[in-house]
Amino acid sequence: MLDAILVFQTVLLLASLVMGLMRVVAGPTQFDRMLASQLIGTTTVGILILMSQALSRPAFIDVALVFALLAAVASVTFVQQIEYDSDPPKEPKA
Repeated sequence: MLDAILVFQTVLLLASLVMGLMRVVAGPTQFDRMLASQLIGTTTVGILILMSQALSRPAFIDVALVFALLAAVASVTFVQQIEYDSDPPKEPKA
């Protein structure tokens, strides 16, 4: 019974992953693409946690934590890049 629940949850997360990939490719704005990439990161973490439970591999939880940290760093980097693009540094006057 538990295996069927884990498989069902994994299928739902994979469907969410596919929709996120479609949004990354066809997103009309950079913000849509950034949010979709965050969705992909979060979904990947969820899939890894489900795989950890289904396969009895606790190491997958460590990998999921690394993915979560990388997703946080990626969003901070994206926001800094958007801020830099909207207000480029001014050249000093001589």
